[in-house]
Amino acid sequence: MNPLLGLLMLAAIAPQRVDVFVGGQEGFHTFRIPSLIVSKSGAALAFTEARLSRADQSENKIALKRSADNGVTWSALQVIADAGKASLNNPCAVVEQANGHVLLMYQSHESNARCWVISSTDDGKTWSPAHDVTASCKAAADATIASGPGIGIQLTRGAHAGRLIMPFNEGPFGSRNVYAAFSDDRGKTWQMGQRPPGAHIVNSKGNLTSLVGELQMVELSDGSVMLNSRSYGGRRLRKTAVSRDGGVSWSPVVEDENLREPRCMASVLRYSFDKNIMLYSGPDSSERRNGTIRMSYDDGRTWPVKKVLEPGKFAYSCLTRLPDGKVACLYETGTQDAYEKITLAIFPLDWLTSP
Repeated sequence: MNPLLGLLMLAAIAPQRVDVFVGGQEGFHTFRIPSLIVSKSGAALAFTEARLSRADQSENKIALKRSADNGVTWSALQVIADAGKASLNNPCAVVEQANGHVLLMYQSHESNARCWVISSTDDGKTWSPAHDVTASCKAAADATIASGPGIGIQLTRGAHAGRLIMPFNEGPFGSRNVYAAFSDDRGKTWQMGQRPPGAHIVNSKGNLTSLVGELQMVELSDGSVMLNSRSYGGRRLRKTAVSRDGGVSWSPVVEDENLREPRCMASVLRYSFDKNIMLYSGPDSSERRNGTIRMSYDDGRTWPVKKVLEPGKFAYSCLTRLPDGKVACLYETGTQDAYEKITLAIFPLDWLTSP
């Protein structure tokens, strides 16, 4: 092949980037915790915590931007949930495909964490009042809980096809566990699944400590569900478990030898059942940098394809498939630290396997 032609071909499939949320702009100091979904009609919706400072609890609002052109351009910022002095955290979105409704879960943090759902029937243009689902998604009154963050999923095959699943992690700090909250009536009511066995170990000080934390879930080719969790304890490897009953019960937690991480939220996505393609994004490093996209053809047992998307700062991320078949990764990044802005990278699947 002509070297110049080869370079032109590579340039044509190279990731295209656009800054979606930039700290210090649009009335907020910092934007963190990205969530990205595509509505049934094809609108891309990017959610974030809009913060008044860098702190996790700083009167955070839940904000949204919309794109109607496969992520190339974005609307102005829209605050869709505001609780005044109370901080809102952990946006986690899912699309109910039967009716096209977009559901967003998040938590408010005052004396106790509470869980809320808002919904949109018009691709995110307008939103319902917040509905309190704490009793259905939280076991103990004094527990801390977090949905995701990232996205929920809707199962498409098997005995539980149509079920909505939201990933949850719960405190207290130091002894976290994980579970699924699920709905079989399009998000009207929710139930809690069981906690996976093996989620805790005895550390070097003789204390019981958790292995798991922030997590995402993904549907496998047989309709099973795999959780993929941030490493809280143990080796700095992603933690996984599998549910054969739609998120109710789980296999024991194990470490994925293929997925190292610096203890950071990451994203996992079912790209297609054709060729059994799953994608993963996260920092492939001992620090929050070197953001890498991986591809699996065997339900996440191996990840033979990987490519660096962002060699610099890279923290929380969220993957989705755009209507044109391209992959979009919404991720935290910056020059001095990883929390200066949230950037969207768009690339065709061929980029992952190109030289």
